[in-house]
Amino acid sequence: MSRLSIVPWRRWRKRGHRHRTIRELEGPVASGGGTKAVVTALLANIGIAVAKFIGFILSGSSSMLAESIHSVADTSNQALLLYGGKRSKKQASEVHQFGYGRVRYISGFIVAIILFSLGGLFAIYEAIHKFQHPEPIESWRWLPIVILLIAMALEGFALRTALHEAESVRGSFTLKEFITRTRAPEIPVIVLEDTGALVGLVFGLFGVGMTLVTHDGRWDAIGSAAIGILLVVIAFVLAREMISMLIGESALPEHHDAIEREIVGGVFDSVIHLRTMHVGPDEILIAAKLAVKPDATATEIAEGINAAEVRIRSALPMTARVYIEPDIRREAGDTMTGTPKR
Repeated sequence: MSRLSIVPWRRWRKRGHRHRTIRELEGPVASGGGTKAVVTALLANIGIAVAKFIGFILSGSSSMLAESIHSVADTSNQALLLYGGKRSKKQASEVHQFGYGRVRYISGFIVAIILFSLGGLFAIYEAIHKFQHPEPIESWRWLPIVILLIAMALEGFALRTALHEAESVRGSFTLKEFITRTRAPEIPVIVLEDTGALVGLVFGLFGVGMTLVTHDGRWDAIGSAAIGILLVVIAFVLAREMISMLIGESALPEHHDAIEREIVGGVFDSVIHLRTMHVGPDEILIAAKLAVKPDATATEIAEGINAAEVRIRSALPMTARVYIEPDIRREAGDTMTGTPKR
């Protein structure tokens, strides 16, 4: 995503990573994988949400209520991700000529909004209310503990599925590299949500457990507040990354370098400037101005453009559109020369 995607390839390579082929580099960007993780998380959260609501109704625990809302938010989010994935496959139209690939980013951004409002703010509000009017857990005292432990097992299974999905598409990259570099939102969102869910369950267990031991309902409120703050933080992280994708992130530095290598040849001496942008998780738009040889004819230039496009698509199948403008290289002081800073 946005943070590591701006690290220049030469610096990234110096950090001890071996050279990877363009096919291998494509893995962390492609949209493959993620559906199984989303479906697994959706089914798990439906059951967890129902169980937590029952626990809240019987015990009155604010931590259980916060966790119930958390699970409802997660369930809504997974449904949104599935909708976005299906909608993004719609064919391009006259109005949306580059397709609907960014719908997946919109779904991811809405996920962040739901986590922030329905999950985080509501949990914090409930915590403030319960802290001002604390109530010990009097009925079904140990039921919330049992439900939270079962929820931890189910969330752990969902997280394991998401990590397995990431393993199948990340290639030789580490999980951290994959999550920060991928342009597909589904797996990073699910991994963050499931990790946050497990941490939130720990907070809930702490709040409920301390309330049962001390008979002080303020501990329950503290657990709810911790869950709310956690959800707000996760929402901000997701929103930041989704906004970066919606604005339009460039190709990864190594993809940019590979395109630059493939695009030069024949009648083209060098790249004057090269611009790239993801119009979807697995679609890249390429626009380049190339310096042509002085004696090249119009026919040779046209054939050279076609040949360059074939080379690029062969090296990087996720290429959606290629626009090449032949030109004569100007002086070094020309602001249009040089590749973009990455």
